[in-house]
Amino acid sequence: MKPVLCVLIFLFSTSLVSQQLQILDSLSTEVIPYCTISFGNGLGTFADEEGKFSFSKERYSDVDTLFISAMGYAEKAILTTQLPPKIYLRPEVSQLSEVVLSAPKRGKFKIKKTKATTHTDLFTSWLPTVESEVAVFFEPKEGKSTQISKLLLPINAEAKYKSKGKGKYATIFRIQFYEHKDGLPATAIPHEKIVFAINEKEDKIFELDIESKSIFIPKEGIFASLQVLGYADAQGRLKASKKYREVKTSRGIQKIATSFRPLLPFSNKLGTQNTYVRRIFFNDKKWQVFDISYNKNSKLIQSGYRNYGMGAIFKVYQD
Repeated sequence: MKPVLCVLIFLFSTSLVSQQLQILDSLSTEVIPYCTISFGNGLGTFADEEGKFSFSKERYSDVDTLFISAMGYAEKAILTTQLPPKIYLRPEVSQLSEVVLSAPKRGKFKIKKTKATTHTDLFTSWLPTVESEVAVFFEPKEGKSTQISKLLLPINAEAKYKSKGKGKYATIFRIQFYEHKDGLPATAIPHEKIVFAINEKEDKIFELDIESKSIFIPKEGIFASLQVLGYADAQGRLKASKKYREVKTSRGIQKIATSFRPLLPFSNKLGTQNTYVRRIFFNDKKWQVFDISYNKNSKLIQSGYRNYGMGAIFKVYQD
């Protein structure tokens, strides 16, 4: 009986420590995958593909409210003392941007390419964390109807360092698109979700085929963003991995965002500044150009590595 009793005690104590929740559409009751859950203190996490996430009041004792959001839904604030097992978000009716078409465009087209820029230097690479999002600006080609066929994503999988204990991993990323306004990313553009995984076998340039998503660039241009969601489990689903590590400081225990592999190599070779960043759980989610105004202490910025060299392959329609 003792082993059984120990297991029961363990399961009971675990349920006290971490509460399991699921996010659903209030009208259809369908799950809403990969929602953003902000703790309101500069920290946060994401739901998985089944809309599930866990929250520990013991680990985040200073958090009294969760702010839950997803594209196409009204944000919902809910007290951590009143968390139900199922949370419902209300859909928001919004007009689709011209960038997303209901059907693929037909006719003659040319293939154009913006080359991706990469390298293998770990010290001039961005460390992806769950709190950061990186966006790159693209314009239509030749002033004509331009579809993004593929995104070319520079990555540094640390292949040359594998002998030093770097093991296997698979990291789930999300691509989102934003309208251009006043030189910054603005309103998120509704489109079919684009979520994918990169593992340690990939290196240099990861080609992501998004032709089926029918993403067309408006005349004002468009921002494509890359955001890490976390590590994947053996089945390819988002793992409930630790998003923050606790560090003892003179000010007490501080939660520091965990960095995820692969790294994102930044470049000092692009002629113009085209990269923008934001911390999605901090500073009211404001976008900022990645230059000295963002962080004067950044080693990347100080050394001139201010752009993420994301490339793309386009279909430029002639009619």
